[in-house]
Amino acid sequence: MPKSKRAKVVHLTKTQKKGKELTLRLYANIRECIPLYPYIYVFSVENMRNHYLKRVRAELASDSRVFFGKSRVMAKALGDSPSTEPHPSTSVLSAHLTGPCGLIFSHRDPPSLLSYFSTFHPHSYARAGTISTRAFTLPSGLLYSRAGEIPASEDVPLAHSIEPTLRKLGVPTRLLKGTVELDEPFEVCKEGKVLGSGQTTLLKIFGVAMAEFGVEVRAWWVRETGEVEVIGGQGTNGNGVGSKKEVAEVDASGEDEFGGFDEND
Repeated sequence: MPKSKRAKVVHLTKTQKKGKELTLRLYANIRECIPLYPYIYVFSVENMRNHYLKRVRAELASDSRVFFGKSRVMAKALGDSPSTEPHPSTSVLSAHLTGPCGLIFSHRDPPSLLSYFSTFHPHSYARAGTISTRAFTLPSGLLYSRAGEIPASEDVPLAHSIEPTLRKLGVPTRLLKGTVELDEPFEVCKEGKVLGSGQTTLLKIFGVAMAEFGVEVRAWWVRETGEVEVIGGQGTNGNGVGSKKEVAEVDASGEDEFGGFDEND
């Protein structure tokens, strides 16, 4: 019997790659934004968490736009030399686009933006490879959901269904009449040590957040003057001459806004 041409296997997980399309869109969007905003900021992210970046993006969406894409593409859009830069001195920012970083195009001045990020440091659960910021030990006896992090009167006993998971992670627990107990204290981590995957899982189970999300502004460009100010150093004008204005003297106050890479495009 001949094979039916209709009998085709369709993979529901198959998707089309959009790498080049997204790259061209990122490049075009950055070039389009350069003449529209008076400030361009280069920022880096510590302990990247997508939901926190979305939160920042939403809070700053009214007068700013954020791009968090490939560093080489963003640098190319700003220009990799004075001969290829779309506006004077934008190529100076390209040198600061290294590692997990992005661009903010904004109408907000540097003091306002720096003030916003100085107060935005939400905590999150650490991931494997993170340095422990404190020691944490599970106390002996009946285990509570927060393991002594809050008073027992405000806590609840740990659910018995979690006990097998704890034993798989190396915690010598035992079930006693439906409650999880430890015969002796168990050290989860020490301060200043690198955390493993098992340790981070235990910290998350007991609600101990050791990672801190943060956004650090590395440098910014001012369209009116064509100058670039670098955090921790001196700014440069388009000719590579150091600016006399020290960034450390900026009096940060006000708020900021973030646009997006770019979910609406």
